[in-house]
Amino acid sequence: MPQSTIENSSKPGSANLAQPAFDFLDLRVQYAAIRDEVMAAVTRVMESQQFILGPEVALFEQEFAAKFNAKHAVGCASGTDALILALMSAGIGAGDEVITTPFSFIATAGSIAFVGATPVFVDIDPATFNIDPEKIEGAITPKTRAIMPVHLFGLPADLDPIVALAKKRKLLIIEDAAQAILSRYNNRFIGTFGDFGCFSFFPSKNLGGAGEGGLITTGDPKMAERLKMLRVHGSKKKYFHDILGTNSRLHALQAAILRVKLRHLDAWTDGRLKRAARYRDLFEQAGLSAFITCPRPPSSQFQHVYNQFTIRAQRRDALKEHLGSRGMPSEIYYPLCIHLQSAFAHLGYREGQMPQSERASREVLSLPVFPELTDAQQDQVVKEIRIFYQGKS
Repeated sequence: MPQSTIENSSKPGSANLAQPAFDFLDLRVQYAAIRDEVMAAVTRVMESQQFILGPEVALFEQEFAAKFNAKHAVGCASGTDALILALMSAGIGAGDEVITTPFSFIATAGSIAFVGATPVFVDIDPATFNIDPEKIEGAITPKTRAIMPVHLFGLPADLDPIVALAKKRKLLIIEDAAQAILSRYNNRFIGTFGDFGCFSFFPSKNLGGAGEGGLITTGDPKMAERLKMLRVHGSKKKYFHDILGTNSRLHALQAAILRVKLRHLDAWTDGRLKRAARYRDLFEQAGLSAFITCPRPPSSQFQHVYNQFTIRAQRRDALKEHLGSRGMPSEIYYPLCIHLQSAFAHLGYREGQMPQSERASREVLSLPVFPELTDAQQDQVVKEIRIFYQGKS
């Protein structure tokens, strides 16, 4: 997901939007705090001149697996590729179906279509924005091979019933954990419940690189070996190709930077949790509960990590316009559900078939929530939302 502040100047009818008072996500502040560590890591790689896989990638994979209690971790070129490689490793392709959510970034369903399989959409639980476990079984057919739950915005999907159903129906689980690194369900890290866990290191993620990057976790050593082959054109030995693969290697420079950032992830996550809690307090104090709904974990089973702080807002589009006119950044993730995207028109879904997802797409608004966000900046955001709804300056 690109940095959103760039978008305001290019949208039709947005001439009245003010220059943002601060960025929706300001990665420069984060970088300033770890600059020496990052530059030392980059210099180490530059001096080694080993840019393709090599020791930096292997060490990052080991450190990642150890931190998240995963048996195997395999780096790749992006979060999208993580999903694609997981599907390829499982042998999912033409004629197969994979059940997933229509309320996500398009890469979720796009990866399924990319390998030749068909995404089958199941509506979301309105309280969590994640796939509704109670609706999954009704979507299973003889062609179903896997379920792909998404841990959207940093909140785990309700995994116990999904895991139980997958076991009962002999289906694979491929977790789309792109937005939810370090989140837990029943005190266990997401990405370790399914057959595969797929992560993204896009710069806007809670653990973001200096460009693209991804990783797959798995508990199956054979699948781990297959993933490693698939990312290098299906090869174990140079120029000998046992299966058809692709070029999806995590670059050594990215791995070195991610190794630095991984050491700070706990502190950054704590910062996001504090910012989210403060938003909730501020909105409650402002008396805005009649107009907006703040995100929160549904129970102690779920630990949210707030890759996005996504509210439901009455008159969402007008609110976003108001915030933009006052220089307050905000974003909409996502304004059109996947089942209604032109790219999936051939599947024949119609508006109204996924009512909770479609309603969410009309109501959601994400507010800045990065750990370096200041109290004053949060106060400004809430003040402008209060002015919009209550007319109080």
